[in-house]
Amino acid sequence: MSLLKAEGLFKSFGKTHALDGADISIRAGEVVAVMGPSGSGKSTLLHCIAGILPPDKGTVHYSGQDLTAMNDSKRSELRRTEFGFVFQFGQLVPELTCLENVALPLRLSGMKRKDAERASRDWLARLEVDGVADQRPGETSGGQGQRVAVARALVTRPKVIFADEPTGALDSLNGERVMHLLTTAARETGAAVVLVTHEPRVAAYSDREVVVRDGRSRDVEFAR
Repeated sequence: MSLLKAEGLFKSFGKTHALDGADISIRAGEVVAVMGPSGSGKSTLLHCIAGILPPDKGTVHYSGQDLTAMNDSKRSELRRTEFGFVFQFGQLVPELTCLENVALPLRLSGMKRKDAERASRDWLARLEVDGVADQRPGETSGGQGQRVAVARALVTRPKVIFADEPTGALDSLNGERVMHLLTTAARETGAAVVLVTHEPRVAAYSDREVVVRDGRSRDVEFAR
């Protein structure tokens, strides 16, 4: 049974057709790599199923709820509580310490500072970056910053983690470490991962691939 399912998604930006009837289905706890060449529509697909962008046509259902029928406020709440995000450049808040960045989603949901920071320190330790807790993102290496971003995505214990080219700005060694820590932590917590990448070595961490070309999608199943 699908936790997250999109059917017949169309999305255009002016005269550019990013999605042309794309479908995708994500089961609870699985890691799915969304692959395709640059400009194929894979990031647009991720943004639509995560409730960031509304599709022009089609439906997105998550845990029995229709995301395409939700208002902005409800989608924002869902992204804050049920979804986690890791982007290519981390998108950490530069004015906050790494600890404060990880704690931010919990604080926005009303958790007390002490409790939020305790949970955040635990996740920084699990991602092997507890040593940078009191540093600001600009004071860390690229690999450290991306692991802080993964900790922030996981701290709310989301049901789905959306990762858009999470290793794109890293060297191969740091990229491998980030992917190992991300997928291991996700599997331990039971979170599904939707992973956008064009790199086969990154997609190798997934259970299944969805190939996107010209705005359309195709499943590629393989055993692990």
